[in-house]
Amino acid sequence: MRVLWHTNNSQGHLKNHIFLMFNIGVFMMSSIIIEKIKNLFSGYFALVMATGALSIGTHLIGMESISKTLLFINIFAYIILWILTILRMIKFFPEVLADITSHANGPGFFTLVAGTCVFGSQLIIVAGQYEVARYLWFLAIILWVLIMYTFFTAVTIRKNKPTFAEGINGAWLIATVATQSVSILGTLLSPYLYLGVEVVLFFTLCMYFLGCMLYLNIITLIFYRFTFIDFKYETLTPPYWINMGAVAITTLAGATLIMHAESFSLLNEITPFLKGFTLFFWITNTWWIPLLFILMIWRYLYNHYPLTYDPQFWGMVFPLAMYTTSTYQLSEALSLPFLKVIPNFMVFIAIFAWVFVFIRLVSHLIKDVWLKGRKA
Repeated sequence: MRVLWHTNNSQGHLKNHIFLMFNIGVFMMSSIIIEKIKNLFSGYFALVMATGALSIGTHLIGMESISKTLLFINIFAYIILWILTILRMIKFFPEVLADITSHANGPGFFTLVAGTCVFGSQLIIVAGQYEVARYLWFLAIILWVLIMYTFFTAVTIRKNKPTFAEGINGAWLIATVATQSVSILGTLLSPYLYLGVEVVLFFTLCMYFLGCMLYLNIITLIFYRFTFIDFKYETLTPPYWINMGAVAITTLAGATLIMHAESFSLLNEITPFLKGFTLFFWITNTWWIPLLFILMIWRYLYNHYPLTYDPQFWGMVFPLAMYTTSTYQLSEALSLPFLKVIPNFMVFIAIFAWVFVFIRLVSHLIKDVWLKGRKA
């Protein structure tokens, strides 16, 4: 009896110990998640943008297995990021408000619009799912209105503004990306909406030109920042790749409109102008690529800046993937098959960049949880 009592007592202590350790683990994980939600990067939907653009590009080139895999990853990423974003808005609304009205962090919120539209376009092109994409488009339009006018009103009327060097960066061009993404998804959906093809195409044409206006205005400020104000390698953050990403998606928006020109008489009439304008943006896009690679070498190799994971790296992957996709579609729209040589090799650079950043993301999350677990 005494042996049995000791055995039961030991088992009871063991169960209590396991239960205690489980509670500590749950508390530790919940505290880590809460901290992650509080400090969630405003531009994290660039992950969805990059994955969606690469999935579409690989689908167009014929890499179906990669394209479908990226689709499944993007479904998971889109849902998780929305859950985290909603929880942050509920639990940490003052921090969200401070971010969206900030010169530095505010532009990141445009990735919610662009991510939603790129994901919707991915569902249409890769999976043939128009129904979900339709709801995503209407959601994106609502988000576009809220974020566009909240951000630009806030940075206009605020009293204590940052200096020009501190306030402007490549992330501002995500406003262009968001606008063009609405145009692209709407154009793809135009035959499937009850609003009527002509009404939808007129709207998407207007969004295309509005996105062009935003790019030309903002890139002028950024180019001035590049060439006439002291530029340190620490400030050359990955979002500066949006300099080319914004014109890449503008090229795709123009090419998509050209391929739907027969559905709308006005669009058909201005197609020659649209072709020239779209080619202009593609050339600008292509011009940026060597310069940005040179500047990255200057930052990371010449100045030995540490290559640690940063969610802003998705802002570098997206332009590479979008350039691949937009160049392929431009070759179709302008009937220039020789241009397909470019996406056929650029896709491998985009895949390498996506895999590299994704591995760093997983490694960062595991390491972060492990280190904070040890401290706890």
